[in-house]
Amino acid sequence: VKAHPGDVPVFWACGVTGIEAVINCKAPLAFTHSPGCMFITDLEVEDNASGNDKDLPEVYCISQDPLHYSIASTAAVKKIRCLENIIAVDPGNRGVKHLFSQDELLKACLSLSHAKSVLITTGFPTHFNYEPPEENDGPPGAIAMAALLKAMEKNVVIVTDQRALDLNRKIIKEAVEQEILQTPVPVISYQSNSPDSAVQFLCEDGNPEKPRFNHLIAIERAGMAADGNYYNARKVNIKHLVDPIDELFIAAQTLPEITTTGIGDGGNELGMGKVKEATKKHIKNGDVIACDVEADFAVVAGVANWGGYAVACGLYILNTCEIHDRYVRKAIGYPRFSKYKNWASALPSVAKEENMLKILQRHCVRSGVTASLAMEVDGLPFFDIHSNLIERLREETLK
Repeated sequence: VKAHPGDVPVFWACGVTGIEAVINCKAPLAFTHSPGCMFITDLEVEDNASGNDKDLPEVYCISQDPLHYSIASTAAVKKIRCLENIIAVDPGNRGVKHLFSQDELLKACLSLSHAKSVLITTGFPTHFNYEPPEENDGPPGAIAMAALLKAMEKNVVIVTDQRALDLNRKIIKEAVEQEILQTPVPVISYQSNSPDSAVQFLCEDGNPEKPRFNHLIAIERAGMAADGNYYNARKVNIKHLVDPIDELFIAAQTLPEITTTGIGDGGNELGMGKVKEATKKHIKNGDVIACDVEADFAVVAGVANWGGYAVACGLYILNTCEIHDRYVRKAIGYPRFSKYKNWASALPSVAKEENMLKILQRHCVRSGVTASLAMEVDGLPFFDIHSNLIERLREETLK
């Protein structure tokens, strides 16, 4: 090959030989693959030769600081958007559709897919006149996410109120016995003893460069309002029942290596500060109860548990997407086809969620709207409202 002035050398090579070619040509500027690194352009590919959405990549920004992008096939993106639409219904006519923003679920799942360690919090003590005061929306969704994350070999920890530690540990133990979870999940509490308690809790030796968790998820967790109190939907202050786990999400805003997701159905849940203006405008008592603490991603659902189920399903969709899988692996190793069956077995199912609700019944954890111990969540019967929605999520995920 004879070189001419102005020529641009292009090497079609594997990740190993490509870097050697670039080093030897001593070009002032070059782009190449290298072991563990991939170059992906943000130029759109309009001519999809295969005509298959599974072969067409889409790029999404999932963090501004540090700048972090991820990719998935058009097919995977469409499926996750379908999940988002399935859970965005408003069976209680509370106005939650006004809190919805497209692709919050997608971006939350993309970020979680890259995480190695995840901290989940739940617990909304709305029934302050009962013992326990918790409602049964939240724990099932938290456990559904934990099951899938652990199947993907990520470290998972649940943090909750000190007064509810024993209850939640019993629930986890029974979830393992019922095979809703394959292995136990540690349940811990957070206590605020000093201004740097949150950073000390989240990072090894309080070092922001060594986070213990890459991602925090709050699902149906009581969220602090602008006045520093915590309110249920009826505008009752339940601050005396809530530990300041919000501090972890506030601290995470200053820690570049930690991303946060809030999952809720009323705007008064931790993380829903991202949609607080919409909550104040469209949700009953929103001007008082709106959570003031925001998460990077706000996943809104008609029932918060549904958001947890959708996150689990979204993670399965992404990690069985060959484009996303290759990116997460940094093109090292082989596709993880052998793991698909195990991941699928960890997905939420009607049978698992029925058993989960029965566990909560045995511990007198009540429905949020009615305080009933019947087979219902947020006043909606498990059969056929919740069961049908779970089936729809599974059908979309596994097709």
